[in-house]
Amino acid sequence: MSFISLSNNKSAALVVLALMLGGCSTAVTRMDTAEVKDLSGAWNDTDSQMVAAEMMQDVLNREWIGEFKGDKKRKPAVIVGEVRNLSHEHINVSTFVQEVQRNLINSGKVKFVASSTERDEVRGERADQDIHASEATRKAMGKEKGADFMLKGTINTIIDANGSDQLRYYQVNLTLISLVDNEIVWNGEKKIKKMVARSNLRF
Repeated sequence: MSFISLSNNKSAALVVLALMLGGCSTAVTRMDTAEVKDLSGAWNDTDSQMVAAEMMQDVLNREWIGEFKGDKKRKPAVIVGEVRNLSHEHINVSTFVQEVQRNLINSGKVKFVASSTERDEVRGERADQDIHASEATRKAMGKEKGADFMLKGTINTIIDANGSDQLRYYQVNLTLISLVDNEIVWNGEKKIKKMVARSNLRF
């Protein structure tokens, strides 16, 4: 009789263990990268793409670009400087900068110059070519394209919370500065406001 009871206890324990393991399984659903999915209300890929696209459309349709082309008879060369994250949360600024760069390059209206970090790597490669590459394929120093304008900016947030509800306000400011005389030729701003209502249920 005690043997049967022990056997039943083991069976019940195995069932409970199986249910627990099943409850801890991970379900993965592939999504279209263009689909909007806001889980936490924090800055996400949609915000990064939308802000970059809208702000670069604005900067490329302002008078500075036409004035430069009329004077210099060529497309302006732009470089992205520092974009600082002054918000309350972690934001992948590098991804945002890449979105900005892609929109500018793909517009065909400007030339784009590599960042200081990228230039250091390329200069190292040219220095190596000076020693190891053939004369026919060697790339000489001193022929870099200088930037005409630098794009800089900040990302800020204001968080207003009341109980489980939270208002998240994002403000992105970008300025385009002439490297000749430090003139700010464009000052752009984009705001995002999100109302995040969290359930009081706890599991």
